[in-house]
Amino acid sequence: MNLEPLRHWLKPAIDSPMAENIRHGKSPWTDMVHLLWSAWIFVTPLFGGGYGWSWAAFTAASYPVFIVLYLHYMVATRRAGQWYALAAVALGLVLLPWYPSSTTYFVFGCILVRCRGVSIVNYMLRVVALNACYMAVAAAAGFPWQMIVTMPLVTFIVTTIVNVESMSEEQNVRLRLSHDEVRRLAATAERERIGRDLHDLLGHTLSLITLKLELSRKLFDRDPEAARREMADAERVARHALAEVRSAVTGIRATDIAAELASVRLLLESSHVHMDYVLPALVLPVDMERSLALILREAATNIARHAQASRATVKLETGERHLHVTISDNGRGGVCSDGNGLCGMRERVLALGGQLEIQSPKGQGTILKIVIPLPEKRLFELPDEELAGNAEDTSLPIHQSRGFA
Repeated sequence: MNLEPLRHWLKPAIDSPMAENIRHGKSPWTDMVHLLWSAWIFVTPLFGGGYGWSWAAFTAASYPVFIVLYLHYMVATRRAGQWYALAAVALGLVLLPWYPSSTTYFVFGCILVRCRGVSIVNYMLRVVALNACYMAVAAAAGFPWQMIVTMPLVTFIVTTIVNVESMSEEQNVRLRLSHDEVRRLAATAERERIGRDLHDLLGHTLSLITLKLELSRKLFDRDPEAARREMADAERVARHALAEVRSAVTGIRATDIAAELASVRLLLESSHVHMDYVLPALVLPVDMERSLALILREAATNIARHAQASRATVKLETGERHLHVTISDNGRGGVCSDGNGLCGMRERVLALGGQLEIQSPKGQGTILKIVIPLPEKRLFELPDEELAGNAEDTSLPIHQSRGFA
């Protein structure tokens, strides 16, 4: 059986609801769950008219048409999708005099007629116009006044609820985009800062070293002693530049955790959670700092989604051999098992050789205590023999060459 035409027919347009689900990491068929509401087609006869051959014939003929219209709406562009929504409304109104269950098609069409980017006032005016058409058709068909009045009321309630949910989802999308934009701008600003610092730090120094080496080469044959002095000066300048590069790298690395904490605060503040944090001067290996940033991000995500907290605190404290990280909130607590987020955090902590302890009494918030051993040797440590050979060079501040302390 060739399914290629069906696949081509169900290929979503770039701005269709199905394509939007895919972009958000959801199943493309997520919105099909709303078809469960179409069960009202089979419930409506209980309120009058009963089940009969006429009802069965209308259902068999119209329900597949409604399903096709809904599928077309899911894969169509925004503009084309409005026509499929109006077609569902028309299907409900045309069948209404003989088939009361078609009110379900009408309600679905009123919900789907909302288009992203259309103001809520414009959308509600559309709903009012469509319900005026419904009331006119229902009155002409001799429906009881209760049904004429009740259905527009139900339609307004359902469309209002769906509209509020859609606005909330759009707000969440804009919020995620703003978080991504903040991270992108922070990364861009940091790259620009690093570029400026390195240019200011190394541009003049390397030029000076080049000039001294060129001068020593020219003096090598006629004045060897002067050439040696120039080479010694070049060596001292180079060592001084190396020490300053290490100092600059310390500042660059310290901003990684600071940037992540700023991003975490933005995330929590957007969820109405006030966050305080304590960040000492840290000098950490790249892998440890990256893992800590991911742990902080996952903890903040858990607080925003599940904790129902109003306040959170992050503290980083260093001892002689360990880094202590405490993440706490005043939420509902009661964490008794590790979910995906906590499992990922625990794995990252274990990979760093540390321990993760969770205290989460019900109704009293949650405290995560992380203890990670610090490396004994600092990064970029020079070999001992090189340091010993340069012990006499004290004219420039190269004492920083022993790590970043």
